[in-house]
Amino acid sequence: MTLFAVKGDPLGLQPFVLGYEPIPEAMSVEGGDPARFLLEPVTAAAVVYPGGAWVLLDTGFNVDTVRDPERRAAQYNYDSYTAVVPPGDPLADQVRDAGLHWPRLAGCAISHLHLDHSGGLRLLEHGPPVVLQRAEWHFAATATRADAYAPGDYLRPGLDIRLIDGDTVLAPGLTALDTRGHTPGHQSFRVDLPGTTVVLACDAADLRVNITARRRCGWAADPGAAQRSVERLHELDRLDGVEVWPGHDPDWPVWRTRGLYPAR
Repeated sequence: MTLFAVKGDPLGLQPFVLGYEPIPEAMSVEGGDPARFLLEPVTAAAVVYPGGAWVLLDTGFNVDTVRDPERRAAQYNYDSYTAVVPPGDPLADQVRDAGLHWPRLAGCAISHLHLDHSGGLRLLEHGPPVVLQRAEWHFAATATRADAYAPGDYLRPGLDIRLIDGDTVLAPGLTALDTRGHTPGHQSFRVDLPGTTVVLACDAADLRVNITARRRCGWAADPGAAQRSVERLHELDRLDGVEVWPGHDPDWPVWRTRGLYPAR
């Protein structure tokens, strides 16, 4: 029994870029330059299954908050940081453009509940299950803006929250991987696709250099755990037929092309 009701194996992985955020290199790479800023993509993905079913992994910013001046100032505008979003509703628009349909959404899994990952949960009220690591949910229940959490995104009625502990199969060909450290309950995702396997590192590895050089991100709730997680991703990336995608790398090709992967 899996958490998401889908049939068959994944057909493809649809990447989404739901916005951008200015991030000091030192926040994305331990030992990076704090004066060098990167405009990093805010990413998500859909795992596409036979019959039009799909699973959403991460959800981007809450554009309702971003576009309300008072709420934006209170939630998103930090020193040297703000949310950058394209016109419209990026998540809803890109789901539509990919030919996916909300009634066929089988479930959602969130890597962690930082505000650049939790905002689209507003579209999932009274919808399918939303999966989180138990440690993340317990921490997020009392987290604040200072922790980069937006409790209004996820402490809302109508969300069907399901909690897991550690590595867990969510659906055929889709497994949550325990990569805690960036936050107390961060998870990455392994997607077994035709001819290849993709691991979405999410914020366990912002940039490709985190993976190749085994350098954890600079922002870490638990630096030791974050280092162990990036080393796990490094080892996965060395396996034949496995690609580990960094979560926020502006130069990673798939976040530029955004086409269904692998291409049909």
